[in-house]
Amino acid sequence: CIMLFNQIKRLCGIFIVPFIIHSAHAANFNNQALPEVIKTWQAGVVVNERDVLAYGLQRCFTMSTITDAIFARINGKSYKNYSKVPRSDLRYLKVLHFNADGQPQLGELICHYSIAHDLLDIFKTLYKAHYRIERMVLIDHYGANDELSMTANNTSCFNCRYIAGTHKLSNHSSGRAIDINPLYNPYVWHDARGKLHVSPAKGKCYANRQHRFKYKIDVNDFCYKTFIKHGFKWGGGWKHRKDYQHFEK
Repeated sequence: CIMLFNQIKRLCGIFIVPFIIHSAHAANFNNQALPEVIKTWQAGVVVNERDVLAYGLQRCFTMSTITDAIFARINGKSYKNYSKVPRSDLRYLKVLHFNADGQPQLGELICHYSIAHDLLDIFKTLYKAHYRIERMVLIDHYGANDELSMTANNTSCFNCRYIAGTHKLSNHSSGRAIDINPLYNPYVWHDARGKLHVSPAKGKCYANRQHRFKYKIDVNDFCYKTFIKHGFKWGGGWKHRKDYQHFEK
């Protein structure tokens, strides 16, 4: 009996010890080997899909309230002294997207809490479809200057500002609107004299929607279909002023 017990113990040890070593190695990898940029979420930085899988895809699509550290980044910029939306109504989102080169890139947004879950679901769907969005950092990176952000083709959401050419606050001011790849999907309108206006100005060559080009949003585009499915309205469908980058809810 003693000999049989020792043989069983030796056989078990063959399988148990490697399992313990493998488990310890996996835990060590998860805690130490992941790039600091993912753990600290440095928006705008390119990562690889292996690290994303190791970190966990679900953890790459999260929301939080506006912490003091985040508020310090936006106060006096996108969050102005005439902002009407309470800070408590805003949410900070971390999302992944594929960039212009088809590589995973860290993104960030601030939006109204009422559309936060929608946006997380939408961007996760776009990511899984490898839909390309060139960059996605807070508009405060551009001093909350909408023209600079759009010219950089930066996708953004919250920014307390007026609608171009009016004295009316935009839905971006409450965080209920988002602009996707704005350089290639400009805001286009004609004034009372018939003069054409395009915003951003460098997006003028993309104002003619009969042409084919990258990042173009139209009714056949996957991004358009995904936002519409979630109940958003598209600015490209407006009658007079066309805002091809714009979705709101």
